[in-house]
Amino acid sequence: MDKMTTFLPAEWYEQSGVQLTWPHAGTDWKRMLTEVQECFLKIAQHIAERENLLIVAPRIEEPRKQLEAAGLDMDRVRFMECPTNDTWARDHGAISLIERDETHLLDFMFNGWGLKFPADLDNLIARKTCLSGLLHGKYVNKRGFILEGGSIESDGKGTLLTTEDCLLSPNRNAEMDKEDIEKYLISTLHLKKVLWLHHGYLEGDDTDGHIDTLARFCLNDTIAYVQCNDKQDEHYEELYLMEQELKAFKTAEGGTYRLLPLPLPSPIYMEGLRLPATYANFLVINGAVLYPTYHQPDNDEKARCILQEAFPHYDIYGIDCRALIKQHGSLHCVTMQFPKGVLL
Repeated sequence: MDKMTTFLPAEWYEQSGVQLTWPHAGTDWKRMLTEVQECFLKIAQHIAERENLLIVAPRIEEPRKQLEAAGLDMDRVRFMECPTNDTWARDHGAISLIERDETHLLDFMFNGWGLKFPADLDNLIARKTCLSGLLHGKYVNKRGFILEGGSIESDGKGTLLTTEDCLLSPNRNAEMDKEDIEKYLISTLHLKKVLWLHHGYLEGDDTDGHIDTLARFCLNDTIAYVQCNDKQDEHYEELYLMEQELKAFKTAEGGTYRLLPLPLPSPIYMEGLRLPATYANFLVINGAVLYPTYHQPDNDEKARCILQEAFPHYDIYGIDCRALIKQHGSLHCVTMQFPKGVLL
């Protein structure tokens, strides 16, 4: 098959819509449901201004009322009723692969980030959404391999960025070594190369180092990444070593990447534990970038300016994600985009 006509799109490829899996009282959000639903509503409002929105929930009446009350254009909203464990659509949503004029919706196994959390219901969401008739594309069963959307970054040109800590985790695909996994990714996702980060982590991260918390592809061979300048911070050495790895990476054409450092948010704690706050967990939608803010005016503004530099013709919107970080995730983690022609 011609790799030039089959590719894993970059996030800025034209989209038809975004999936949100709505928080409800049966999830870990129970104690702060109103707070987190307000955050989801803000994300939903920005998405629905530019493209369609798919809401997955065990009962759709509540999110429907909330979205209507918030004034969303309900003609752009689709609903699918489905039991769920949690809300992290990035990791249980279908991953889109474009083959000529058709989108393949890849359904990988989701096992709760290496068997850390229950995922029996969430593991079925991708298949159910693909076969519901709401998504237009070819369903492809890839459930023999464990893979989360937050663990991979595509530049849309055949290069994948990921981390060793996550993809080589013994509770994911233990029967495969790094060479096996790289061959599988290249074959399945029609890649030219895989860039592996050996360093980089965030305290409080449950994902074993998802790439979307650390470093992200942007337009024109650019990578926005988390940088720590405080030598007293526990993250300094690992993020410094990650930065050196990024500097050494080459594009598929042999060039160097333009690197844009995002600030590391000031420490946020809950019950004495540091939470994995990061500005790298942004979402690109049609004509805009939605990025998490943490009520840190200086850092929030620095991050906005960096993302504006990375996406110069896009509108940049900050969304307060202090609610999401309390469950150790952020904005990108709760979303999954679909390319044009999929969510109609």
